[in-house]
Amino acid sequence: MGLSRKRKKELRTLQDQATKVWESQQVLVGEAAAVAREAGRQLGNYNREHVAPTVQAHYQKYAAPYVDKGMKQAQRVFNDTLVPAAGTVVGSALSVWDAAADTRAKLAAGRGVPVDLNALAKSSKKNSKKATRAFAAQLAAAKPAPQKSGMSAGGVIAILFGVAAAVGVLYAAWQTLRADDELWVADDPLRAPEA
Repeated sequence: MGLSRKRKKELRTLQDQATKVWESQQVLVGEAAAVAREAGRQLGNYNREHVAPTVQAHYQKYAAPYVDKGMKQAQRVFNDTLVPAAGTVVGSALSVWDAAADTRAKLAAGRGVPVDLNALAKSSKKNSKKATRAFAAQLAAAKPAPQKSGMSAGGVIAILFGVAAAVGVLYAAWQTLRADDELWVADDPLRAPEA
């Protein structure tokens, strides 16, 4: 069964209207892509001119002093506690090494040293206790840092995570609003859908 001439004419008219609507939609989508491109550019400018300097200023005002304090405290602990303690341990070990090397050299030269093992054991026990007490005294002398008032390391970390989250949101917004013509425009803009 075929279509009448009147129906064919109505279908052609309908197809022409659909083609016109399709073309106008393509123009509208193109304009929307241009607006999205411009919005992305403006967002980048706003970020560069307002957001980044504000974040930097807040970091310098709130976080940087605590980071500096933390670095100074770590340096102080390293220089005042760990280095002297390590120096003591290394110095003692080198002294024992030198004494052993000297004794080996004397024994090799035939000038053996009469060794009283009981006296040597008592002496080493006494010296090890003395060294342990000295080391404990040095650790006890290192006073713990006074309680500081203000923001703790957790607060600084929270600020850093907040800044990172804000940057992530801005990046996601930029990725959403940037122009990708392939995403906005159909493959064949002038071809109307089949009726």
